[in-house]
Amino acid sequence: MEASSVYDVLVSVPHKSHVEKWRQRNLYYYQDIEQFHEFLVHSGANVLEIGSGSGSLLAAVHPAYGLGIDLSPVIVEHAKEKFPHLTFQVGNGEKLQVDETFDYVLLANTVSYIENIQQAFQRLNQVCKSSTRLVLTFHNPGWEAILKFATVARQRMPLPPLNWLSREDVENLLDLSGFEVVCHTKRLLLPKQVPLLSWFFNRVLAHLPLINRLCLTEYLVARPRPDLEDIPDRIQQTTCSVIIPARNEAGNIESCIARLPRMGKHTEVIFIEGHSSDNTWDEIQRVQAKYGDEWDIKIFQQTGKGKGDAVRLGFEQASGDILIILDSDLTVCPEDLPSFFDAVASGKCEMANGCRLIYPVSKEAMPWLNRMANRFFAWLLSYLLNTKIKDSLCGTKVISKDNYQKIVENRAYFGDFDPFGDFELLFGAAKLGLKIQDIPVRYVPRSYGTSNIQHVKEGIVLLKMCLYAARRMKFV
Repeated sequence: MEASSVYDVLVSVPHKSHVEKWRQRNLYYYQDIEQFHEFLVHSGANVLEIGSGSGSLLAAVHPAYGLGIDLSPVIVEHAKEKFPHLTFQVGNGEKLQVDETFDYVLLANTVSYIENIQQAFQRLNQVCKSSTRLVLTFHNPGWEAILKFATVARQRMPLPPLNWLSREDVENLLDLSGFEVVCHTKRLLLPKQVPLLSWFFNRVLAHLPLINRLCLTEYLVARPRPDLEDIPDRIQQTTCSVIIPARNEAGNIESCIARLPRMGKHTEVIFIEGHSSDNTWDEIQRVQAKYGDEWDIKIFQQTGKGKGDAVRLGFEQASGDILIILDSDLTVCPEDLPSFFDAVASGKCEMANGCRLIYPVSKEAMPWLNRMANRFFAWLLSYLLNTKIKDSLCGTKVISKDNYQKIVENRAYFGDFDPFGDFELLFGAAKLGLKIQDIPVRYVPRSYGTSNIQHVKEGIVLLKMCLYAARRMKFV
């Protein structure tokens, strides 16, 4: 097969009705693609779609500015008529000539038609910022025979032989072109509308482990690989804010400052006191007075309740480029924070998640039952978020202020569901396609006070949160 024959078919589409006919015949399939892209793409972003067709997908993600590129002049004219608020032009990925950068680049099944995929991916670098997300859709190669039969049965648009790539093939081509994969998922077991059956197969069975491997549509979210050459300068010029929620932790407050390393260009410390019954607030004020000449220390008292409220208050008051949560019980050592800061400030990841399960943990610090619960919730959240997390319950999490603001802007999707403050970060980061990375820490027993955690009650709350996440993140 000559790859140009694929282009010949796409360019020579005789009339817009030809595309609309096949869209209507497989409307359920196309609507599923549009629905999932609408979930992945932040509304109001600048979006480029390569292989935009009639423009329906680009319109579905509600961009502030949307540019669609397609090979067929006929289809481009049809898209302009159908969606006059969007921009469309004739072109192809290998010879992309666009002088703008975008928040998202969409390639929905486009890799199946591209003659030189690596060249097309390399051209995409010119339209990407460090925060740009590539969203790629392609067919599971296991469906090749089924889709060929569908073409013979006139249930699928006739096309010459296409590229059939596995996930590993696409990941390799992205890697060669300067991109790294953030997450991967599959969906759609039954691509036709069949009352009741389609809902059960595609909203329930399709998302279950093992069965998910059989799905038709594969999705990859990728980002430009960060430039490693200027990492030292980037780290040195970045500021940070360390948010320390504190309730009944008077004996730990001074150690939070005394043991805290300085990070980047400037380190700001924010204590949030939360209705303590001991003298935690007095101690925070004393420490601010004692160390105020050496450290930039801000102090606040909560009007709300819970760690989640404290984290939000601290983040709202923070001025640093990087936001760090440090639990005041000091079971995670302040000395470990530079590893988190460096990972995010360098761009190696976009959210750093503390992992206490790499190094040995004493039974006193984490009893056996707690460890088993932690492993269970880590597995469950990894499954729900399509992102591998080894320790979901560590309170030390780090994210940039810019990305946190994106989570805040997208907060309406989840609502106020997280009393702990750090799971909102995990869910929000996963929905935005941010790269989440575990940072190993040594977990030590607390030296002062008793834990504020109510294990059974909070375990039930966490289960409810996971069920909520399943509805909002996985079974969509």
